Amino acid sequence: MTDVDQPSPARAVVAVASGKGGVGKSTVVLNLALALSARGQQVGILDADLYGPDIPAMLGLKRTKEAQRWTLWQRGGATMQPVERRGLKVMSAGFLLGERQTMPWQSPTLPFVLRQLLYGVTWGELDFLLVDLPPGTADLQVALFREVHLDGVLVVVGPQDVAHLDAKKVVTLLRDAKVPLIGAVENMAGLVCPHCGEPIELFPPVAEPRSLWHDGVRRLASIPLDPAIAQLDGGPSPIFYSLAEEVERAVA
Repeated sequence: MTDVDQPSPARAVVAVASGKGGVGKSTVVLNLALALSARGQQVGILDADLYGPDIPAMLGLKRTKEAQRWTLWQRGGATMQPVERRGLKVMSAGFLLGERQTMPWQSPTLPFVLRQLLYGVTWGELDFLLVDLPPGTADLQVALFREVHLDGVLVVVGPQDVAHLDAKKVVTLLRDAKVPLIGAVENMAGLVCPHCGEPIELFPPVAEPRSLWHDGVRRLASIPLDPAIAQLDGGPSPIFYSLAEEVERAVA
């Protein structure tokens, strides 16, 4: 249950979470959004990593001028327009602050900032709103559960023991809050040798008791290390079209 009586900003709101940083969560969000859009969905992205927003830079956007003030939104107040790129509607704290500027608000104020970015934006008619969460299980994740009804959460994990251990904490948080878990995506799961074409495993296998899969979390995709995925030169890879289909099915 949410604490805010507001209409949902989209037909389906799906958050993407991770237990630790550096696992490629924002890359997964952007590729998934593009794949959903290519499948005919109207898609928005809310970059809710308030202290380290990366989506603007990944789309080639930046704000060099530092903001002089930030007025917190009140219900019924003026709304902001999302930035449209590559068929997506995008909102981020990175659009409101300078690229080198730090977030001025402290933890107790974050729910108001999150509410502003959810409901103070003219999203229009969206089929999907993907919320790129900061890593971990801190106040902002809990605030999101209260501020908007989530139709599902994807967890992104790297192929290392510590990444799986941290991701398990996210899964525990979701289950305790009764937020539906769609499944997990394993990112950077090896690479293909550019010379011989053979797969190369960069990390030892995750010990079975420590892995998410041992806890019954469904593995939706394993994404290899591939420069094309980060550069988005040719659009999303087929892996993300399959992932988009899984997400569509989960929230139908």
